[in-house]
Amino acid sequence: MASVLVVEDDQFVRSALIRQLTDAAHTVRSVGTALEALREVAHVRFDVVVLDLGLPDLDGSEALKMLRGVTDVPVIIATARDDEAEIVRLLNAGADDYLTKPFSVEHLCARMAAVLRRARAGGGEAAASSVLRVGGLTVDPLRRQAELDGVRLDLTRREFDLLAFLAARPGVVVPRRELLAEVWRQSYGDDQTIDVHLSWLRRKLGETAARPRYLHTLRGVGVKLEPPAPQNPVPGPTVSRPAVPRPAAHVPRMPPSPFGGEPR
Repeated sequence: MASVLVVEDDQFVRSALIRQLTDAAHTVRSVGTALEALREVAHVRFDVVVLDLGLPDLDGSEALKMLRGVTDVPVIIATARDDEAEIVRLLNAGADDYLTKPFSVEHLCARMAAVLRRARAGGGEAAASSVLRVGGLTVDPLRRQAELDGVRLDLTRREFDLLAFLAARPGVVVPRRELLAEVWRQSYGDDQTIDVHLSWLRRKLGETAARPRYLHTLRGVGVKLEPPAPQNPVPGPTVSRPAVPRPAAHVPRMPPSPFGGEPR
């Protein structure tokens, strides 16, 4: 069973895909525009996206480019276009597979299964074999789970990938270009993509850019993750010792004067 986002503006096709994929035991959400799709993948973790190219707000090729800016979820293009040059261009732009309409749901499910096998195998090879620990932060790449001070973090796929990549290099300043290449799999891109994901990640780590604890941005250089600096203990109240009274000095008494009168 997979979590599927169907991006299709044709209501008839959309309803048919929802019904048939649900009958095949998949969990399905659907939208009719590219911008709705971007909002969905930014807040919900999907296993695969089925993307139509003929969307009302953006062409599917532009939608694919924008999706690749925020997530590496597998994308299967589903469209009536069958131009070979277009297919090659979209596959090179980041699509994982391509289906030409009309197609059967069995064909779609088989393609989804193949795409998910490749994605999971690639993730397993890249993941570290041991749990990463940075301060109170624990990241398990194999289980794709992260905890902060024992509390499970609810991270999107891209947020987890970013956190795991930085946690594997604690204290090391990672250039933004390297983050784009290794986490987003892009040779170039907009720094705003990284900033947005860092902002979301900071919020879930309970910090802000102005008061960072784990994530530190070095302007013009890159980003590093390191454990919070130990706080200096707050000095307690000074306890004064009670003054011990000093014994009075003993003054010897003078004997009486033989000439009478009091001694001087």
